[in-house]
Amino acid sequence: MLTNRPTAGQYAPYYDTYVRLIPADADPLAFLEQQPRELRQLLEPLTDDQALFAYAPGKWTIKESLVHMMDTERIFAYRALRIARGDQQPLPGFDQDSYVPASGANARVLTDILQEYDTVRAATLSLLRSFQPDAFERLGSASNNPVSVQALAYIIPGHEAHHLQLLRERYLPALK
Repeated sequence: MLTNRPTAGQYAPYYDTYVRLIPADADPLAFLEQQPRELRQLLEPLTDDQALFAYAPGKWTIKESLVHMMDTERIFAYRALRIARGDQQPLPGFDQDSYVPASGANARVLTDILQEYDTVRAATLSLLRSFQPDAFERLGSASNNPVSVQALAYIIPGHEAHHLQLLRERYLPALK
């Protein structure tokens, strides 16, 4: 069980918002377990047409946001795997804005995206639970910044918490 937030030197300042969305005394793995229920409560009632909604011009649709969350989770989990295994090779960044249009998210059925989401989340949880305690202390480099496995274990659910907040505040109220 992880209950100590990573320190500032364990991740880029950009990710501080995500880390802070996990309460100081909370286990980020428990958040990872609980978030799929919350996500499904928000999105299962939507039709495929509703899931094509974007709250402003140039913003992602709900489907695109969901696929973005999965893409990001996969990348962060991959980073955690490499660093946990002692890989000291600097890991590249990624351009989330180029991933979204290439994903074809809007052409997909929402129920299929949600099923894939469950699979991605199960894999992330399985991976993080497989790490020995000392693996979380390992530090690597991603996007030209230091990052620890512990930080990634907080950033993954924090990133999703950020997007769940956007869904609740900007997307879903406009669909009522």
